Amino acid sequence: MDWTWRIETSEGARVALESGVPEFTSQSDAESWLGEVWRELADAGAGQVTLLEHDRVVYGPMSLSAE
Repeated sequence: MDWTWRIETSEGARVALESGVPEFTSQSDAESWLGEVWRELADAGAGQVTLLEHDRVVYGPMSLSAE
């Protein structure tokens, strides 16, 4: 399980999810999960996400704004 998302407000503060942030075995699995839940994350106060492989930033922060 090497891939995960750092979920933050638009200002960069961490957003704690009740269910926690899952870890994934591949980048594509992580991206698929985000595609399914990004609206829920935004509703929970998240404004941006960053994809991590181990502790390395792959890309982001990426906005969750629908605009």
